[in-house]
Amino acid sequence: MQKKPTVTLILFIFEAKTSRKIFKMINTANLTSCQPLLDYFEKLIPLKREEKELVEAKFHPHTFAKKQFVLQQGKICDHFDFVVKGCLRLFKVDEKGDYHVFQFATENYWILDLTSFHKRIPSTLNIEALEDTLVLRITHRDLLDLYIKAPKFDRIFRVLLENHFMQQQERIGQLFSSTAEERYLSFLEQYPHLFNRIPNTQIASYLGITPEFLSKIRKNLQSKG
Repeated sequence: MQKKPTVTLILFIFEAKTSRKIFKMINTANLTSCQPLLDYFEKLIPLKREEKELVEAKFHPHTFAKKQFVLQQGKICDHFDFVVKGCLRLFKVDEKGDYHVFQFATENYWILDLTSFHKRIPSTLNIEALEDTLVLRITHRDLLDLYIKAPKFDRIFRVLLENHFMQQQERIGQLFSSTAEERYLSFLEQYPHLFNRIPNTQIASYLGITPEFLSKIRKNLQSKG
């Protein structure tokens, strides 16, 4: 009579564990589907069924834990990443060991080292996860193949890269001609969702100032009302 509860308990534990595994698999499947990327493309231009299938075949999910490198200096950037969830930063470390953040990428943003990716040369930059992050990524080879099989994507990515280039030019211009306060206001306009999401040290590095000076700017803006 003592064995029946034991068997029942074992079956219950097995079923519970199985349910948790299935639940985890379902959640993972939802997270790793290409639907967020398809939705992104559909907002730019309608896709045919064959084009959607190509996206699903060429883009693959990848997760990065917080503080994990997506790309390290000295390695060739072989992936173009679309952020589904999380936050990445593109940065460089100078000879003094100081960090200079070039870009943040959160949900629906793209990130890569453009020069390394296209010229197939070792990167001088790093990409790191500031949060646990899920991306959909495509390799350099698959992107070229995508252009051939669906020329529509050649136009889409050309616009994406042109916009990226213009944003970087504007940012360089701000570093030389804008005040730190103006750069901070521009940051809030471009990344309004990051204000309370990333450490002040990261924002200060992006603006090219110290965290202490960033705090001063915030106090001055608050005093202005």
